[in-house]
Amino acid sequence: MKAKWIVGMLLSAAVLVSPLYASDDDDKLSYETLVSHIDSVSSPYVSGDYAVFTAEHNARFVGIAFDYEDFSVIHPMQIRTIYDYDFEPVDSLYFYILKLPKTVQNINYRLVIDGLWTTDPLNTSRTYSRQAGLYLSHLDVSRNIPAVTEKINSNTVRFTYRGARGQQVRVGGSFTNWDSWIYTLTETAPGVYEIDIPLAPGKYEYAFYTGIMSTPDPTNPERVYTADGKVASLLIVQ
Repeated sequence: MKAKWIVGMLLSAAVLVSPLYASDDDDKLSYETLVSHIDSVSSPYVSGDYAVFTAEHNARFVGIAFDYEDFSVIHPMQIRTIYDYDFEPVDSLYFYILKLPKTVQNINYRLVIDGLWTTDPLNTSRTYSRQAGLYLSHLDVSRNIPAVTEKINSNTVRFTYRGARGQQVRVGGSFTNWDSWIYTLTETAPGVYEIDIPLAPGKYEYAFYTGIMSTPDPTNPERVYTADGKVASLLIVQ
């Protein structure tokens, strides 16, 4: 069973994905800041919305695969060279920075070192997989994730409003011809209101309504002026 599982992972992990950061400027800055602070190998750690993994530079290739992707993708680690004050190279290491998926609170993973699957030698936290018959390295990434308006699948956006409890909250926008009485949100937690709406790719202006008052989405920083001069939120569905 163990051998078949590893072979299956190797065959299914034929696609290699480069560890590129998101195009957003804040994400790019956070990524580059994290890279600049990696000066030695260590056990994996969480910094904000990112997890940082390192490995010794004593192999030709080191990759990492995660359980939430069913180990179907091997992400290659990159090489970082460490320099002294005279800008002379003194050391090097492998690293991989993961932008944490919002729905993931625990990560189990395996390394691929020169074609061989293994646990992370720098991480003492491990969990045993009965299905695979072997150990997986474990990283606790539990954190408080506030609900925000976001695309939840290929054709659906979850609109989220946070405010006082017990309100009737509606959403309207360019996708309803600014009719605010079509969609009413449900209070899914105290003061948290949500509704899932199917939307095709495109740009949409919208706002939330309580009574006759409209307000931009407090979870979305993108703002626009509507044709009648009001401030609304801008949502880009890709």
